[in-house]
Amino acid sequence: MITIENLSFAYPGGDFRLTIPSLVLEPGEKVAVVGPSGTGKTTLLNLIAGITVPQSGSVRLGDQTVSQMNDAARRALRAAKIGFVFQDFALLDYLSARENILFPYRIAAGAKIDAAARTRAAQLAASCGLEGKLERRPGALSQGEQQRVALCRALVMQPDLVLADEATGNLDPANKTAILDLLFARTAEQGATLLAVTHDHELLPRFDRVIDFSTFRQAQEGAV
Repeated sequence: MITIENLSFAYPGGDFRLTIPSLVLEPGEKVAVVGPSGTGKTTLLNLIAGITVPQSGSVRLGDQTVSQMNDAARRALRAAKIGFVFQDFALLDYLSARENILFPYRIAAGAKIDAAARTRAAQLAASCGLEGKLERRPGALSQGEQQRVALCRALVMQPDLVLADEATGNLDPANKTAILDLLFARTAEQGATLLAVTHDHELLPRFDRVIDFSTFRQAQEGAV
């Protein structure tokens, strides 16, 4: 599902550099990424999603080379194939929770907000405990509720790949377990690949594989 080769990335004017000679995620695999802040975990997700482009090397999603696409093609690929749970939620303040969940349908080519889409959005919201709150705007929701809206938005288009940046970080233990159950169940139903950045080590046994990003980077860069 994801293949990274000879990747090199650096932010302009800074000391941070990310080098990954090789990384492969198989279709349907559930992978957690852990490691200290500043090691590049969020940057990795952004590179895979095509939000950020490497200086060299390739990032492939299936048979499509994301890193060689232009901006419009990367946006179209994200809308059609990738569900992204952002660490800061990235909800649109002027839209209701329901409209935020359905927003991917507005930007994906050929997608329509029909009865099936509305039903799927409502079912996802109900499974996240958001009943009765779908007409509220983000400012009227708690952080945990906003996070659950962001998760529903990432899943509503039934993507092939889900990228989650601290998807359970603002949730209490009960909601954390429920949301992880939902995330795993929906990705399993779709045969989707899940790559999740987390600081919660209690969740790690549930993943197929765990990448400690600081150790991973040291091993990869030492092999160059």
